[in-house]
Amino acid sequence: GHGSGPRWQPGAGGMCLHTIVQDPSHPGRLFIAISAAGAFRTDDAGKTWRPVNRGLQSQMLPDPKAEVGHCVHRIAMHPSRPGVLFMQKHWDVMRSDDAGGSWHEISGNLPTDFGFTIDVHAHEPNTVYVIPIKSDSEHYPPDGKLRVYRSRTGGNEWEALTKGLPQSDCYVNVLRDAMAIDSLDSCGVYFGTTGGQVYASADAGDSWAPIVRDLPSVLSVEVQTLE
Repeated sequence: GHGSGPRWQPGAGGMCLHTIVQDPSHPGRLFIAISAAGAFRTDDAGKTWRPVNRGLQSQMLPDPKAEVGHCVHRIAMHPSRPGVLFMQKHWDVMRSDDAGGSWHEISGNLPTDFGFTIDVHAHEPNTVYVIPIKSDSEHYPPDGKLRVYRSRTGGNEWEALTKGLPQSDCYVNVLRDAMAIDSLDSCGVYFGTTGGQVYASADAGDSWAPIVRDLPSVLSVEVQTLE
């Protein structure tokens, strides 16, 4: 091999540790996700880690079912069910019902299962949100229609949420940290785009409105509920 081989690093988003999720019922248990590596779990507050990628498949790998090497984009958990995890992978939307011990696909009727962000309703642990993006080389919604997809069944059955969102000529991306959920009774959902818009829904995704425009590319959205 080339003499500089030992110094090579993964390109693009590779080796980016982007997700940290804590199990509220088990203070020492953390889940992390790393691009081009996969998901990992610790049960001893970070002293030791193990990969939790069984069931993931990535066709770009020499071994598509390898223990490590999968490009996980985001993991979400509802605090009332810490053993259930939802994942948006480079391709595939996945679910684990055993704290990452195994995963199964829940992409179902999504128009594409590529995307970056995934989140869970504040009060309905089986209600999940994703924003499908056309492909890993074309980072915009299918057909230029910006649509959030919601499953009320924990995956597989998805409905498109379009009211108030642009349904033509919308060629923006929604990045992994650019969706947030509030804790109000009606459950607000928010997301930002690389076009500089931030959209909000005060009714759990049934309708949307832009709350700010003309920002630079939105990398992250956070929400704080004030009493």
